[in-house]
Formats: sequence, structure tokens, C-alpha cells
Amino acid sequence: MSVPEELVYKICPAGLWREAEATGVFKGAAVDLADGFIHFSTAGQVAETARKHFSGQRDLLLVAVATAALGNALRFEPSRGGALFPHLYGPLPLTAVRGVVPLDTAPDGTVRIPAVLG
Repeated sequence: MSVPEELVYKICPAGLWREAEATGVFKGAAVDLADGFIHFSTAGQVAETARKHFSGQRDLLLVAVATAALGNALRFEPSRGGALFPHLYGPLPLTAVRGVVPLDTAPDGTVRIPAVLG
């Protein structure tokens, strides 16, 4: 199933992302490897993903990825409450990345998502 999205987003610990930059490919975080695909969020989903899965964590990055560069390996599949979430079946080539920005974590543990996405 295809949903038109120009960009999808991955919240990633900075250290793990730096490893990917060194090798030229991102194979996923532990949860991605366990599930067999890399979890992404759309712009409308990323704040809830941050709240649900990354609260209290620091040194996080938001990676913006062009969907067109991922081809058929990217699938939008039902997840939380039936919403379609982007899943990448295979490694993420860094050539598909359009931007990487650091995420701020508030004192209460809330991960702040850039307003442009909110």
C-alpha cells in the first residue's frame, strides 16, 4: 500500500547515527532489527512516537528521509490504532537522507519536535 509522503522521519540516538554515517548505511536500532524493518513516522506521527518511545532520552536526532529514494522497500502498514506507519524493509541508504537535526529534551523528559513538523 502506498501513501503519498515526500519525507518520513526516524528518531535515532546520535551515537547510533554516527556509526551509520561512518559506514554509509543505517541498518536500524535494536527494535528495528528485532522487528525485521526500520520504523519511521510521518510528520503527523513523529511527536507521538517521540512521546511514546523516546521520553526521557537525550542526545537524539531526527532524520528526514525522502520516500521516493526508498522504492518498494518502504511500505505503509497499519500500526497504532490502525494508522498507517512507514516501515522500511532493508537498510537505509544514507543517500536517501535529506536532513538530520538534533532534538531537544525538556527537563520533564519530553522530546521537543521542531514546530515545522508539529
